[in-house]
Amino acid sequence: MRVTEIFFSIQGEGTRAGLPCVFVRFTGCDLRCNYCDTAYAFTGGREATREEILAEVARHPCRLVLLTGGEPMLQKELPELARDLLGRGYEVTVETHGQAPLDALPDAVVRIADVKTPESGEPATDLAWLERLRPHDEVKFVVSSEADFRWALGVVRGHGLEGRVTVLVGPVLGRVEPADLARWILESGVRARLNLQLHKMVWGPDARGV
Repeated sequence: MRVTEIFFSIQGEGTRAGLPCVFVRFTGCDLRCNYCDTAYAFTGGREATREEILAEVARHPCRLVLLTGGEPMLQKELPELARDLLGRGYEVTVETHGQAPLDALPDAVVRIADVKTPESGEPATDLAWLERLRPHDEVKFVVSSEADFRWALGVVRGHGLEGRVTVLVGPVLGRVEPADLARWILESGVRARLNLQLHKMVWGPDARGV
């Protein structure tokens, strides 16, 4: 498996925001979103076996793990790694754009699916996989404008996501003010969580390994 970095920090997003977490960031992504803040994970990295990754994770005093990227589902052994971690008592989350098959992941894994909006430059087109998400999964939208938010709202309601999975909506830093996004959520009545990037508030927008 090709790994960019493994580090111990505070989870910055989603329903586990603020909790200690071990991050395993894999190398490679098949999308090029115009706001991507982890472009350094597109290339490079190092080869590591599952056992080596498990050993690095075990060095940290934490039972929550995020498998991320890049796009982690491009790693053929990811389902096996997730199964290994679950077998060792970890809570396992996977952050993915959802456009690679997710069905091979063990049922206990929390899928955090980042649905790409039109203004990302890589809009999601096939959304049939949303129907197969489980109640403990999360769907994330990162919006660049009110038009992006309205598009996301259409996906949420068109696929019956409210009340079925956790819906997260976050702003692209520098493009949408959090107060504006909060207002759009309130005015729409959507059952969604305002998803701000806590790690960027704590350590700054360009910090790595945190």
